[in-house]
Amino acid sequence: MAGRITKSEEQLKPDPKFGDKVLSKFINCFMKDGKKAVAQRVMYDALERLEAKLKKEKNSDDDAPKNAMDVFHKALENVRPNVEVRSKRVGGANYQVPMPVNARRRQSLTFRWIITACRAEKGKPFAQCLAKELWDASRGEGKAVNTREQTHRMAEANKAFSHFAF
Repeated sequence: MAGRITKSEEQLKPDPKFGDKVLSKFINCFMKDGKKAVAQRVMYDALERLEAKLKKEKNSDDDAPKNAMDVFHKALENVRPNVEVRSKRVGGANYQVPMPVNARRRQSLTFRWIITACRAEKGKPFAQCLAKELWDASRGEGKAVNTREQTHRMAEANKAFSHFAF
């Protein structure tokens, strides 16, 4: 039965170190072969690297993140897309129609883009790549933010077809 409601949100437990459900969901997304302890270790290592980078930088900006979890949430906020293009067939032609993105899909696209950007970096430990990507994303840079910008550019370019929206 397609589209039925599951209890996955209720069953999701917050991560043991920070008590954050979004972080727990992110860890579950890049976990491989059910090895949650390994995924948690990688994530916490990345957060420690971010913490060290924050201490080294010491900005007095009011808007600057105070700790690694602030960097993580700021990065997610900067990568999160508002619109995406979907293919719609009208009269024998396919149009790329810009559509608003709902909250659940926004989060899954955000996670996917960050993880894909990290996995594209070969030859480095995943925790190092993850820390770098989260740091860059919190500053509005990096591959994941670039993917978001490209998606928004595509939606802007195809704004003329928005009247085809379902």
